[in-house]
Amino acid sequence: MNFVNPTKGKMSVEEMVQDIIAFMEEVPGASYKLIIGTDSQARDNTCFVTAVIVHRVGKGARYYYYRKYMSSVKNLRHKIFTETSMSLEAVTRLKKELDKTRYKNMDVEIHVDIGQNGDTKELIREVVGWVMGSGFKVKIKPNACGATKVADRYTK
Repeated sequence: MNFVNPTKGKMSVEEMVQDIIAFMEEVPGASYKLIIGTDSQARDNTCFVTAVIVHRVGKGARYYYYRKYMSSVKNLRHKIFTETSMSLEAVTRLKKELDKTRYKNMDVEIHVDIGQNGDTKELIREVVGWVMGSGFKVKIKPNACGATKVADRYTK
């Protein structure tokens, strides 16, 4: 799983975590939040993009993304569950690396591309329950910028 930082290029998960730590150590007194979100776009194949954002609350952010193509996405429910699964997989890998550092208790949010309006509203309880049951905070639209803004930008 290689991530891409728009400025620094391709990075392994380990390199990304080191870059996240370096970003946080630039302003050590600031408050930080780690945001993971996945979005997708269907064409011939479905393009899934998982974004990892380290947000220096009130003072900017740095982000990374991972792109994966799949051919057999059958319906909206399958798409949303695949997006959520990819976010949880990414956060699990990140936490494994962060647990080796002094940043193991970082504030983490999973942003999912579902909301009260539209076809995804029927999936809210199930998906939110899944993420919370996995031990993470969850945000849905319109507060899910990790999925709806950052990841969405790289699905096109």
